[in-house]
Amino acid sequence: MGIPKLKLKISVRDYLEGEKVSDIRHEYIDGEIYAMAGTSKSHNRILKTLLNKLSDHLRGSGCEPFFVDIKVRVEKLNRFYYPDLVIVCDEDNEDEYYAVKPKIIVEILSPITSLTDRREKMFAYKEIESLTEYVLIEQDKIYAEVYRRRENSDLWDWSEFDENEEIELAAVDFKMAMKDIYEGIELPEKNPFE
Repeated sequence: MGIPKLKLKISVRDYLEGEKVSDIRHEYIDGEIYAMAGTSKSHNRILKTLLNKLSDHLRGSGCEPFFVDIKVRVEKLNRFYYPDLVIVCDEDNEDEYYAVKPKIIVEILSPITSLTDRREKMFAYKEIESLTEYVLIEQDKIYAEVYRRRENSDLWDWSEFDENEEIELAAVDFKMAMKDIYEGIELPEKNPFE
């Protein structure tokens, strides 16, 4: 019988320094790091479209979108995640490489990340007091969900948006036709039983 290996935890400081030089992005969960999966062209097209529209909309507002390499720190749970898109408003200057006071977090779902985004990350993100909206966007069909924190509460409301609607990010007064988010993407044929 083999001897179990001791799993060493990495410090936040070592993790952050390592991420600055790593070719691979890692998420940090209470001392353990996990490599991030790559993304598809569809994922990137959705992200690019949203980023462009939100950048134009937010110009001069005091809010700014960040993507890909900017982490979000969930201090209460000792975690760092790389959301697909994060909107930060006002002062969030703790560090140049991560946000601690995001207003909106967007995750673009893939078959590989969907469960993590819907469970683990949703649970963690809801611990961030500044967060007002958590957005999940499917990459293989025109569909999105927005979880919106009720004012002065820890309760969240849920809205869903399909191809005939406009998605709304109320925290930054932004609306966009769902079909426009998927511009240039060839979606799989619909299953008639869905």
